[in-house]
Amino acid sequence: MLASGSNDKTIKLWNREGQLFKTLYGHSDSVRSVSFSPDGKILASGSSDRSIKLWNQEGQLLKTLKGHANDVRSISFSPDGKILASASGDRSIKFWNREGQPFKNLFKHKSHLKSVSFNPDGEILASSSEDTTVKLWSREGKELKTSTGNGMFVNTVSFSPDGKILASGSDSDTITLWSREGKELKTLTGHRNDVQSLSFSPDGKMIASASQDDTIILWNLDLDDLLVRGCDWLCDYLKIILILMRAIALCVTVSALRSVNRHLAPVADTRQGL
Repeated sequence: MLASGSNDKTIKLWNREGQLFKTLYGHSDSVRSVSFSPDGKILASGSSDRSIKLWNQEGQLLKTLKGHANDVRSISFSPDGKILASASGDRSIKFWNREGQPFKNLFKHKSHLKSVSFNPDGEILASSSEDTTVKLWSREGKELKTSTGNGMFVNTVSFSPDGKILASGSDSDTITLWSREGKELKTLTGHRNDVQSLSFSPDGKMIASASQDDTIILWNLDLDDLLVRGCDWLCDYLKIILILMRAIALCVTVSALRSVNRHLAPVADTRQGL
């Protein structure tokens, strides 16, 4: 089953053959995002009417979640289905439990949220914003890393199937690939307008990007090369830390020797006077 949301305020359900078999009504404004729970039993929809709605497989409305003060732009289920994350124009990310109750409210972005996405093991949530940053969060809501790209709105984020690569698309017409730790690995150029959506292939070797230039581009990724770059960066970083530690130790030793010399000098002068 495929679900789509539209500016006509509806959600449409399609079968594998691409045939429409159900239209869901209930939102009072554009439907910005739809997401199935991992077991496929629940469909969540986020809308510009500031609400999230939960639907069953038959298209029946189960519950309406309210709490955001602006449009709900992106929603994402954790892989175990226990958390639904929502991103809003009110600059917040909310975590909702299975009963539809909010239990975590994250306010760290400085402008409207654009996208949220859990990594495959559910331990990290990525978010992107009009504040030009990508943030990584723990499952408990702790901010882990903030990465700043090229100063443009970041519209979408998506993890590779193995969770080692995070892709982001922005108003700079480019796609940026990041390591799981938030290190920038590579920038893909080719679009002529804002990149609005990204999706990895199941094997992680390809990524599809959709842009406002009315094109979809398929990119072949050499993930092994990207991960080697990430590892090389980490090794260089650790080498720098080791050098700094040695330099600090040397400075401490020199300072200690100077202190001892200053202490011994008067004693030597006194003995010479005797």
